[in-house]
Amino acid sequence: MAPPSSTASFGWWKKKSHAHRGGGTPVVIKMENPNWSMVELEAPSEEDFLRAEHHNTAAPANKTRNRNAKQLTWVLLLKAHKAAGCLTSIASAFFSLGSLVRRRVAAGRTDHPPTSADTHEIQKLRTRFFYSCIKLFLWLSVVLFAFELCAYFKGWHFATPNLQLQYIFQSPLAIKGAFDLLYSSWVLVRVHYLAPPLQFLANACIVLFLIQSLDRLILCLGCFWIRFKRIKPVPKHDDTSDLESGQKGFFPMVLVQIPMCNEKEVYQQSIAAVCNLDWPKSKILIQVLDDSDDPTAQTLIKEEVLKWQEAGANIVYRHRILRDGYKAGNLKSAMNCSYVKDYEFVAIFDADFQPNPDFLRRTVPHFKDNEELGLVQARWSFVNKDENLLTRLQDINLSFHFEVEQQVNGVFINFFGFNGTAGVWRIKALEDSGGWMERTTVEDMDIAVRAHLRGWKFIFLNDVECQCELPESYEAYRKQQHRWHSGPMQLFRLCLPDIIRAKISMGKKFNLIFLFFLLRKLILPFYSFTLFCIILPMTMFIPEAELPAWVVCYIPATMSFLNILPAPKSFPFIVPYLLFENTMSVTKFNAMISGLFQLGSAYEWVVTKKSGRSSEGDLVSLVEKESKHNKGSSVPNLSEVKMETKQEKMVSKKKKKKHNRIYMKELTLAFLLLTASARSLLSAQGIHFYFLLFQGVSFLLVGLDLIGEQLD
Repeated sequence: MAPPSSTASFGWWKKKSHAHRGGGTPVVIKMENPNWSMVELEAPSEEDFLRAEHHNTAAPANKTRNRNAKQLTWVLLLKAHKAAGCLTSIASAFFSLGSLVRRRVAAGRTDHPPTSADTHEIQKLRTRFFYSCIKLFLWLSVVLFAFELCAYFKGWHFATPNLQLQYIFQSPLAIKGAFDLLYSSWVLVRVHYLAPPLQFLANACIVLFLIQSLDRLILCLGCFWIRFKRIKPVPKHDDTSDLESGQKGFFPMVLVQIPMCNEKEVYQQSIAAVCNLDWPKSKILIQVLDDSDDPTAQTLIKEEVLKWQEAGANIVYRHRILRDGYKAGNLKSAMNCSYVKDYEFVAIFDADFQPNPDFLRRTVPHFKDNEELGLVQARWSFVNKDENLLTRLQDINLSFHFEVEQQVNGVFINFFGFNGTAGVWRIKALEDSGGWMERTTVEDMDIAVRAHLRGWKFIFLNDVECQCELPESYEAYRKQQHRWHSGPMQLFRLCLPDIIRAKISMGKKFNLIFLFFLLRKLILPFYSFTLFCIILPMTMFIPEAELPAWVVCYIPATMSFLNILPAPKSFPFIVPYLLFENTMSVTKFNAMISGLFQLGSAYEWVVTKKSGRSSEGDLVSLVEKESKHNKGSSVPNLSEVKMETKQEKMVSKKKKKKHNRIYMKELTLAFLLLTASARSLLSAQGIHFYFLLFQGVSFLLVGLDLIGEQLD
């Protein structure tokens, strides 16, 4: 008798064949999620065929089994057809990708646009070494991959990094052929000379990775504690009334500054938003600090200021002929005006920022009866965060920066880096700290550090938001990140002696030197680039040096989960966020090195490209504000402002053609990681393969400028 399992199986086949029996009707097999595995099926032998013929003559029940065998054959044919279709689609996808690369290389522009002869030569010198190192790793990986592939087909199979080399050491005579001798020598060189230093560097980066992850975890716990306890800075209420407006509250003299440079896309909406701030007109002065070298931009901004002056706004226009010191020089020049001494506080808004009418009423009262308070910083919100994938990923990063980093540091140690905009300074604190300095490209962080060393305290308001724009093109975002990561290293070199000599506690010195500068500004881009873009691919070709799976997968996934908590609607983008952050490590590492060693690009200042997007809600609120507070005056119509902006965009779109750039560093690293992922297949390292594959594809998309908007 057959075993029970065989009987049950035969009964199932019989039931199926009985159900499909029907007078010459063709059998149609429809497979829904079949459980067949091609590995489990073996080809029948001649004995099976002879045994099948014997059973056909012996028992009539075997006719059903023959029919079942035919059905199984059809299933296998369908599976083979499906597999062939998948292979065809994969091949067509690769061909499409190859043609796309050729088109991008032929029609695109590289990441080094042509400039003047001297500047172009400086650009070539400052990027040649870094780019050459990446190309060296790429060509080395290609050669090693070809070498390893040949060895694999010759029988050298290393399934795990823990190699068994007794075959080489104990049986040297068993090695036959020149190739086998060469490869065995290469394995010995790897074991004795290459793997130990690579493993040491990997372990050092893992330690830095764990320290930085612990810092991030502590910040998240601090943010959770703030939410749990509902900790929030509360200003002191003032029942005195303003004589002009009759409103109750604290109304000191406030100076508002709007620095801008050739920003024709956003000047109207920013000036309109600031002119509609709810504050007594006799106690506010608005400075439009125009550094534009474009005559058209100068004329447009000046005309806009004249419109608001005629409407009764207390606003002035300032233009510098010599743009020394960039934004810091612009602010420093404005603070030297004689009338500044009449004002107690200064609010700063970049050209794309649109404060709500109650911004000053929610920030300035925190200064009342708090003489040690030097800065009140508001949070940013973004009108275009859902514009494309690039803006969504930026929103995740900045949401964590504001809600976790700045809020936690503001609550527990009263210090964080000034964001350069959407903040209110006590003018006395600025003067006591030495004023604006042009020595770095992060003048906002510079003044914040010097004010902290002088004992001034900061407050971060997470519930007060100021709308602005995110860069929508990768080129604009890359330049912004380069400035944000090279500037802190310039500042660290300059202010380290001042931090050591400052009369502050050792805890504050430790926080400034180790946490604020070294860990979050230097170590983070260093290990992110070195560990995941260099060491990990190299361990595929030197498998004796090993990176554990928890370093490659589990901890990065956990950290990405923590980073995305302040922006819960962005959870579907957690994987692209992880890959994109590693992709940006190239730019951040390059910027960090240039700032630390004062290379040519460290002092490069490029104004971030704006698109001039404005939400409908802002325009409606500003129109309502006009009707309430400016009755009887000819305030510029914001609907007309919106229409004019749209018309200007339509004209610019017709005149300008968009194009993609080619980023050679990212493309080179893409092919390096893809080559390493192919090599990992020979060692059967699953997690490493998938990480390298997806990370390589991420670098490829960024290198071909397929993320974000195209440039004009």
